[in-house]
Amino acid sequence: MNTTDLSQIRSDYNLKQLSKSGVLTNPIEQFRIWMDEAIAGQCNEPNAMTLATSTFDGKPSARVVLLKEFNNQGFVFFTNYESNKGKQILQNPYAALVLFWPELQRQVRIEGLIVKTTEKESDEYFKTRPGKSKIGAWASPQSQVIRNRKYLESLKSDFQEEFSGKTISRPPNWGGYILQPNIIEFWQGRPNRLHDRIQYSFLNSEWLIERLAP
Repeated sequence: MNTTDLSQIRSDYNLKQLSKSGVLTNPIEQFRIWMDEAIAGQCNEPNAMTLATSTFDGKPSARVVLLKEFNNQGFVFFTNYESNKGKQILQNPYAALVLFWPELQRQVRIEGLIVKTTEKESDEYFKTRPGKSKIGAWASPQSQVIRNRKYLESLKSDFQEEFSGKTISRPPNWGGYILQPNIIEFWQGRPNRLHDRIQYSFLNSEWLIERLAP
């Protein structure tokens, strides 16, 4: 029987380097530079990020979501509030994000408190979504067990008929979250696994910048 020897899969990182003196004092602005470079470098899904949440007793879950906005308040994504992630955020609002850009040999880790965006912000973003995505938000009972694909397609058809010729409003159980960071770490791959790691910690209303061992 053929087996895959994962222990032999290796990549050496030597594209760039990262230092405390070379980063901006504001991690959001530093993130903006890296995101712009990820987009310019045509990284695959540059705004895809792993979101890790947990239940009140610490049972974790992780999944990939899309970053839709970021500013000095935090990092914004949208989802069904009744999904597994939404239920876990309600139980334990402290969560973590990871963005990985292998083409640039870079990673960003973010930790912080998650709160809902305002209804106005959720409405404004929902208006920008394609019509089929709006219908999908109504049709999907996200994270619930369903009988089959046909059931989901039937729900989609029902909502398409309901909103035919009408403005598709935002479902009341769908909207945005913003993760307000207190830790942001920038990771740059380096040769021999001696990677550069620069961490920002929000302490006493200021960002403390430190280098971490790889």
